[in-house]
Amino acid sequence: MATLAAAESLTEVSPAEPDATAVILYTSGTTGRPKGAELTHQNLRSNAEASQQMFSTGPGDVTFGGLPFFHIFGQTCALNASVFSGACVTLLPRFDPAKALEIIERDKVTIFMGVPSMYVAILRSPAVASTDKSTLRVAVSGGSPLPVEILHEFEREFQATLLEGYGLSETSPAVCFNQLDGIRKPGSVGTPIKGAQLRIVDPEGKDVPDGELGEIAVAGEFVMKGYWNNPEATAAAIPDGWFRTGDIGRKDEDGVFFIVDRQKDMILRGGYNVYPREIEEVLYEHPAVAEAAVVGVADEAMGEEIVAVVALKDGTDLSAGEEAMAASIKAFAKERVAAYKYPRRVVIVDALPKGPTGKILKREITV
Repeated sequence: MATLAAAESLTEVSPAEPDATAVILYTSGTTGRPKGAELTHQNLRSNAEASQQMFSTGPGDVTFGGLPFFHIFGQTCALNASVFSGACVTLLPRFDPAKALEIIERDKVTIFMGVPSMYVAILRSPAVASTDKSTLRVAVSGGSPLPVEILHEFEREFQATLLEGYGLSETSPAVCFNQLDGIRKPGSVGTPIKGAQLRIVDPEGKDVPDGELGEIAVAGEFVMKGYWNNPEATAAAIPDGWFRTGDIGRKDEDGVFFIVDRQKDMILRGGYNVYPREIEEVLYEHPAVAEAAVVGVADEAMGEEIVAVVALKDGTDLSAGEEAMAASIKAFAKERVAAYKYPRRVVIVDALPKGPTGKILKREITV
């Protein structure tokens, strides 16, 4: 049996058709069963090039590689974009905030890629104040909504620009971003990137007026061929050439897009639509809250009731007891959102369940 070392080397690059399947990446399954998205060579190449342009990645950059490369965010925006531009990638196999800060200082990281929970963990690390962060020029957040309070806190601490964007496994992933040389609005996901088209549509697929809520639909060279061996799901997701994301959003007068929430995460309380992200943004402003997730639970009177599940910052004073802290958080939210939106229950936990990328998994929360 021949060994690998004895095998003849191949020096020619095997040609590939642009529309040939390059990878099959499974969706994160945040709200349901994962499906395999078939992404082509053209999908991946064009999105890597667009990512490189957005972040101005070049041969002198060092990109933090703390995202798993089996996930499309890490694979395209961190790995592929860096390889495309000749930048260096420094790796961290399992995310740890203290180790991440050590790598930022040691390897003079210039571009940091992460999901919101990573930014929360780094900001809460005791090592953040003493770390030399002077080489970092841009940070990139995706995967789930970034609380505005965390964005502002990170930019103050690191003196670097933090760009929030939006994408999906099915779109290779990036389609919309706050950009270094364009309009930046905290709380938004920016404007469509080169090669992407976005619309806000109603259930019939018709455009809604600017400022009104609807489902985000995406078209362009980044959109997948379809779901692997699942033509029914493909037809449902792309009924007319536009991929239905399942995310509720709006577009403002400047063409900037905002994600309100996942369609499946919406809570219907007493006939009112409640979007958890709005409440979560408020909870992150509470001085004791490190992480938060808002979910709906069945309720005989209201149909669904609003429950906030929170993890507290290290060192939080609980001398008055968890019930008192929960009441404080509930009162804090009640003062800042409409009467039908504030959480009727606050549950304090040690940690929120997360997937491999660090995204909070609401489907695994039980209250």
